[in-house]
Amino acid sequence: MNTSEVAKLLGVSASTIQRWVKQLELPMERNERGHYHFNKEDIDLLKNIQTQIQNGTLLQEIAPVREKKTRKGIVKEPENNAELERLYTIVTELEAKVNSKADSVASYQLLQHRREIEELQNQVKDLTAQVESIQTQLNESKKSILPDQPLVLEKGKVNRKKKNFVSSFFGFLG
Repeated sequence: MNTSEVAKLLGVSASTIQRWVKQLELPMERNERGHYHFNKEDIDLLKNIQTQIQNGTLLQEIAPVREKKTRKGIVKEPENNAELERLYTIVTELEAKVNSKADSVASYQLLQHRREIEELQNQVKDLTAQVESIQTQLNESKKSILPDQPLVLEKGKVNRKKKNFVSSFFGFLG
Protein backbone atom coordinates (compact mmCIF):
# COMPACT_ATOMS: atom_id res chain seq x y z
CA MET A 1 0.00 0.00 0.00
CA ASN A 2 1.12 3.54 -0.56
CA THR A 3 1.03 6.41 1.96
CA SER A 4 -2.39 7.78 1.05
CA GLU A 5 -4.01 4.33 1.18
CA VAL A 6 -2.58 3.64 4.64
CA ALA A 7 -3.68 7.11 5.77
CA LYS A 8 -7.27 6.37 4.69
CA LEU A 9 -7.16 3.00 6.43
CA LEU A 10 -6.03 4.58 9.72
CA GLY A 11 -8.18 7.69 9.37
CA VAL A 12 -5.28 10.17 9.41
CA SER A 13 -3.65 12.36 6.80
CA ALA A 14 -0.82 11.25 4.54
CA SER A 15 1.44 13.88 6.09
CA THR A 16 0.78 12.34 9.53
CA ILE A 17 1.96 8.95 8.27
CA GLN A 18 5.06 10.56 6.76
CA ARG A 19 5.75 12.45 10.01
CA TRP A 20 5.49 9.23 12.08
CA VAL A 21 7.89 7.43 9.74
CA LYS A 22 10.43 10.26 9.79
CA GLN A 23 10.28 11.20 13.48
CA LEU A 24 10.30 7.62 14.71
CA GLU A 25 12.88 6.64 12.08
CA LEU A 26 10.77 3.69 11.02
CA PRO A 27 12.45 1.36 8.52
CA MET A 28 9.91 1.56 5.70
CA GLU A 29 10.62 0.38 2.20
CA ARG A 30 10.50 2.79 -0.71
CA ASN A 31 9.72 2.14 -4.34
CA GLU A 32 11.91 3.19 -7.27
CA ARG A 33 10.47 6.71 -7.12
CA GLY A 34 11.25 7.11 -3.41
CA HIS A 35 7.64 6.77 -2.21
CA TYR A 36 6.93 4.69 0.87
CA HIS A 37 5.58 1.18 0.32
CA PHE A 38 3.84 -0.38 3.32
CA ASN A 39 3.36 -4.12 3.86
CA LYS A 40 1.09 -5.81 6.46
CA GLU A 41 3.77 -5.65 9.21
CA ASP A 42 4.29 -1.94 8.57
CA ILE A 43 0.54 -1.28 8.76
CA ASP A 44 0.33 -3.20 12.06
CA LEU A 45 3.22 -1.13 13.43
CA LEU A 46 1.49 2.12 12.39
CA LYS A 47 -1.77 0.94 14.01
CA ASN A 48 0.19 0.26 17.22
CA ILE A 49 1.68 3.78 17.09
CA GLN A 50 -1.75 5.27 16.49
CA THR A 51 -3.17 3.39 19.51
CA GLN A 52 -0.34 4.61 21.74
CA ILE A 53 -0.90 8.21 20.64
CA GLN A 54 -4.65 7.89 21.25
CA ASN A 55 -3.89 6.60 24.78
CA GLY A 56 -1.92 9.78 25.55
CA THR A 57 1.64 8.75 24.76
CA LEU A 58 3.68 11.51 23.14
CA LEU A 59 5.23 10.78 19.78
CA GLN A 60 8.71 11.47 21.19
CA GLU A 61 8.16 8.78 23.88
CA ILE A 62 7.34 6.04 21.37
CA ALA A 63 10.35 3.85 20.65
CA PRO A 64 10.73 2.10 17.32
CA VAL A 65 9.45 -1.45 17.67
CA ARG A 66 11.74 -3.20 15.19
CA GLU A 67 15.20 -2.80 13.77
CA LYS A 68 15.88 -0.85 10.67
CA LYS A 69 15.85 -2.70 7.40
CA THR A 70 18.32 -1.96 4.71
CA ARG A 71 16.76 -0.16 1.83
CA LYS A 72 16.04 -2.24 -1.16
CA GLY A 73 16.44 -0.65 -4.53
CA ILE A 74 17.14 -1.64 -8.06
CA VAL A 75 20.01 -0.13 -9.96
CA LYS A 76 19.49 -0.65 -13.63
CA GLU A 77 22.47 -1.32 -15.84
CA PRO A 78 22.54 0.68 -19.01
CA GLU A 79 20.97 -1.48 -21.65
CA ASN A 80 23.04 -0.25 -24.54
CA ASN A 81 26.43 1.31 -23.84
CA ALA A 82 27.02 1.93 -27.54
CA GLU A 83 23.85 4.00 -27.76
CA LEU A 84 24.85 6.03 -24.68
CA GLU A 85 28.31 6.62 -26.14
CA ARG A 86 26.76 7.79 -29.43
CA LEU A 87 24.47 10.19 -27.56
CA TYR A 88 27.39 11.44 -25.48
CA THR A 89 29.39 12.07 -28.67
CA ILE A 90 26.49 13.97 -30.24
CA VAL A 91 26.06 16.12 -27.13
CA THR A 92 29.79 16.84 -27.02
CA GLU A 93 29.81 17.87 -30.68
CA LEU A 94 26.78 20.11 -30.16
CA GLU A 95 28.44 21.77 -27.18
CA ALA A 96 31.56 22.42 -29.26
CA LYS A 97 29.45 23.95 -32.06
CA VAL A 98 27.54 26.14 -29.59
CA ASN A 99 30.79 27.35 -28.01
CA SER A 100 32.29 28.06 -31.44
CA LYS A 101 29.20 29.98 -32.52
CA ALA A 102 29.17 31.95 -29.27
CA ASP A 103 32.84 32.86 -29.78
CA SER A 104 32.24 34.04 -33.34
CA VAL A 105 29.21 36.09 -32.31
CA ALA A 106 31.17 37.72 -29.49
CA SER A 107 34.06 38.50 -31.86
CA TYR A 108 31.70 40.05 -34.40
CA GLN A 109 30.05 42.17 -31.72
CA LEU A 110 33.43 43.34 -30.44
CA LEU A 111 34.51 44.38 -33.95
CA GLN A 112 31.21 46.16 -34.50
CA HIS A 113 31.57 48.04 -31.19
CA ARG A 114 35.14 48.95 -32.09
CA ARG A 115 34.00 50.44 -35.42
CA GLU A 116 31.28 52.41 -33.64
CA ILE A 117 33.77 53.73 -31.08
CA GLU A 118 36.18 54.80 -33.84
CA GLU A 119 33.34 56.61 -35.65
CA LEU A 120 32.38 58.37 -32.43
CA GLN A 121 36.00 59.38 -31.81
CA ASN A 122 36.19 60.87 -35.32
CA GLN A 123 32.97 62.77 -34.74
CA VAL A 124 34.35 64.12 -31.45
CA LYS A 125 37.53 65.29 -33.27
CA ASP A 126 35.44 67.00 -35.97
CA LEU A 127 33.21 68.68 -33.40
CA THR A 128 36.25 69.84 -31.41
CA ALA A 129 37.76 71.38 -34.55
CA GLN A 130 34.45 73.10 -35.37
CA VAL A 131 34.15 74.48 -31.82
CA GLU A 132 37.73 75.82 -31.99
CA SER A 133 36.99 77.43 -35.37
CA ILE A 134 33.82 79.05 -34.06
CA GLN A 135 35.69 80.25 -30.95
CA THR A 136 38.38 81.83 -33.16
CA GLN A 137 35.76 83.55 -35.33
CA LEU A 138 33.99 84.83 -32.21
CA ASN A 139 37.21 86.27 -30.80
CA GLU A 140 37.99 87.97 -34.14
CA SER A 141 34.48 89.43 -34.40
CA LYS A 142 34.78 90.85 -30.88
CA LYS A 143 38.02 92.58 -31.86
CA SER A 144 36.49 94.13 -34.99
CA ILE A 145 33.40 95.40 -33.15
CA LEU A 146 35.40 97.30 -30.58
CA PRO A 147 37.04 100.33 -32.19
CA ASP A 148 40.70 101.00 -31.59
CA GLN A 149 39.98 104.64 -30.75
CA PRO A 150 37.31 105.77 -28.35
CA LEU A 151 34.28 107.66 -29.68
CA VAL A 152 34.36 111.40 -29.04
CA LEU A 153 31.08 113.04 -28.40
CA GLU A 154 30.44 116.70 -29.07
CA LYS A 155 28.60 118.30 -26.23
CA GLY A 156 27.66 114.88 -24.91
CA LYS A 157 25.67 113.96 -28.00
CA VAL A 158 26.43 112.11 -31.18
CA ASN A 159 25.68 114.17 -34.28
CA ARG A 160 23.38 112.42 -36.63
CA LYS A 161 21.90 113.64 -39.82
CA LYS A 162 18.19 113.73 -39.83
CA LYS A 163 16.62 112.15 -42.84
CA ASN A 164 13.12 112.70 -43.77
CA PHE A 165 10.84 109.75 -44.11
CA VAL A 166 10.66 109.74 -47.89
CA SER A 167 14.43 109.89 -48.43
CA SER A 168 15.02 107.15 -45.90
CA PHE A 169 12.29 105.09 -47.54
CA PHE A 170 13.71 105.54 -51.03
CA GLY A 171 17.35 105.69 -49.90
CA PHE A 172 18.14 102.47 -51.57
CA LEU A 173 17.60 104.09 -55.01
CA GLY A 174 20.19 106.78 -54.70
